[in-house]
Amino acid sequence: MIKNLKFLFLAVFIAAASCSFTTKEFNDPDKDKTLIDLISYVIKKGHYNPADMDDTFSEGVYTDFIDALDPLKRYFLASDIEEFSQYKTQIDDQLKNKELTFFNLVYSRFSERQEEIKVLYQNVLETPFNFSENESINVDYDAIDYVKSKKELKERWRQQLKFSTISSLYDITEDEKTKAETESDYKKKSEKELEEKAREQIRNSLKEYFDLTEDLERKDYFAIYLTTIVEEFDPHTNYFAPPDRDRFDLRMSGKLEGIGARLQKKNDYINIVEVISGGPAWRGEHVEVGDAILKVKQEDEEEAVSVVGMRIDDAVKLIKGPKGTKVTLTIKRVDGSIEDETITRDVVELEETYAKSAVIGKEGKNFGLINLPQFYFDMDNYKERNAASDIRKEIERLKEEGMEGLVLDLRDNGGGSLKAAIDLGGLFVKNGPMVQVATTGNKSEVLKDTNNDVVWDGPLVILVNELSASASEILAAAMQDYKRAIIIGSKQTYGKGTVQNLVDLNQWMRQNNMGDMGALKLTTQKFYRINGGSTQLEGVKSDVVMPDRYSFIDVGERDYDNPLPYDKIAPANYKVWDGYTDFEETIEKSRERIAKSEQLALIEENARYIKSRRDDLEVDLNFEGYKAEIEKRKKESEKFEAISKYDNKMDFRSLPNEIEMMRQDTTLREKRKRWHKNLAKDVYVEEAINVLQDLKLNNIRTGKVADIKN
Repeated sequence: MIKNLKFLFLAVFIAAASCSFTTKEFNDPDKDKTLIDLISYVIKKGHYNPADMDDTFSEGVYTDFIDALDPLKRYFLASDIEEFSQYKTQIDDQLKNKELTFFNLVYSRFSERQEEIKVLYQNVLETPFNFSENESINVDYDAIDYVKSKKELKERWRQQLKFSTISSLYDITEDEKTKAETESDYKKKSEKELEEKAREQIRNSLKEYFDLTEDLERKDYFAIYLTTIVEEFDPHTNYFAPPDRDRFDLRMSGKLEGIGARLQKKNDYINIVEVISGGPAWRGEHVEVGDAILKVKQEDEEEAVSVVGMRIDDAVKLIKGPKGTKVTLTIKRVDGSIEDETITRDVVELEETYAKSAVIGKEGKNFGLINLPQFYFDMDNYKERNAASDIRKEIERLKEEGMEGLVLDLRDNGGGSLKAAIDLGGLFVKNGPMVQVATTGNKSEVLKDTNNDVVWDGPLVILVNELSASASEILAAAMQDYKRAIIIGSKQTYGKGTVQNLVDLNQWMRQNNMGDMGALKLTTQKFYRINGGSTQLEGVKSDVVMPDRYSFIDVGERDYDNPLPYDKIAPANYKVWDGYTDFEETIEKSRERIAKSEQLALIEENARYIKSRRDDLEVDLNFEGYKAEIEKRKKESEKFEAISKYDNKMDFRSLPNEIEMMRQDTTLREKRKRWHKNLAKDVYVEEAINVLQDLKLNNIRTGKVADIKN
């Protein structure tokens, strides 16, 4: 079991410093100043492309640190911001001189305002809200100004608390309605009682929130400050504070033990950025990327706790828990609807993270589909098990079933082993370059597949989406550059073209009397396609673009602040694969089919609807108006239910070896039954098979790739 856990290594970075530094000692008796000096040194020496620490850099740190503490602008006054602004262009100079004037001022003022708010919110919640009056709140917090007085601050909190309460009131009212309809002796509560109960829920939620913040110390806020500084270089360079290294993966990569999801905090909301294959959230189809977690409720508690505005570490404490226990999450979907999802906490099922195959039958022909959730590998012994060797076996089995074309499904694949991606590419072409990697100092290296063995020389389609990242993009880009596969999916993939190393900051402390200094995840390399273009930001653009629900919203690297830019280097020496006779014609036929598809037209309409809902930032605080808006959304979304009822009229079955396993493993049988049911509704797989049917091979030249000169 311990060995199998190695396969969960997802990130494409090394857990040890590979950067080269000159020797330097750091021994300032003030730990905070030592950390600033040390981190500045490591970034300057080791970052792939360190930004200049100038006035522009200073302004970025200034804005981001204040936003990190007060994203909803409900603590600081305009006078506080005016006082802070004197340091707006001085932070770079303070960092160089190991000064903490800006941090100390902002931290002390924030602590002061927090204490005031602890009294203020309770005063506001003493008075019942009038939900019959016409009132609304604008939740575009970036667009609003800081309040000018404490009187205005109280009014802002009143509106915010009314906004929170109306959501609870709606849930309570709906629950009350259900009880009245199903329980004959149930005594209905009055509107006054319901409002009071909703207010009490918000009061308890905020009390728990502030109880959590009371455990925070100055060092916790200083860690936030350091994180703000290093993320100014790029979003994947992060500071890992020392108190609890087990929390680093939770806070920085957002991986949740318990439900199986990765989180990112943005504008005070905790968003799901990845659903881990094999985890309970994935198995139960509870959540999807783009959802926001609003509340968390334990199975033994009556009331949910709001996590809006909560630190991600503190939210994780509420969400994670022992295997077998249940947690209910109030989820705001990407389309704006709000639902409760009850998830039984569990561990990630490792077998569900591995490659799996299906035989697809259409019009008397067999095609193969391989789904790869991640580029896994055994860190102790790569040869023992890895994604490339597993897929080699699956291809051989599919060939025995008469496979006439192969679909490799990389949708939602967040990456993993670079070597596995290179080896996997080598299954489809003879030898040759697969990716270029530029290191710190911009020296580039061409990484090649050296195996002449081509396992599959037939038609190949690769499915991608906006969540296909890193190693997925490397493989898709290489197959696209070789014209070995037709890439079908979203307009572009995720766009993460960088590599990170984890640097232990303690290695420079020869005489350390200050305790653990933490670690720095540092961007040290950048990926480039064999055609010379970076996968950074632009990702891989599909040959055939099919709309999906994320088509009109930003998902991926471009959604972060301060991403490294897209650029180009010289192309590698490679030759295009010459196994197809009608590559461009096939792409054009596919585009024509897509333009005529009613199912895809409905999916695109749904995507535009989701975009419009996300852009609607004015919320009605009149209860009847609020309720009417929710009912309107439900009505509007009904037409999109047909998307999940689609039938592509193809047959799906498991390979013989898996059928034999399913005779003994009923759980596996149920999992594959569910997978095949979902595949039968999948219009993207349908189009992939159409493309495979259209592709014609040059039988004389199939699998022949000119030898690449070293």
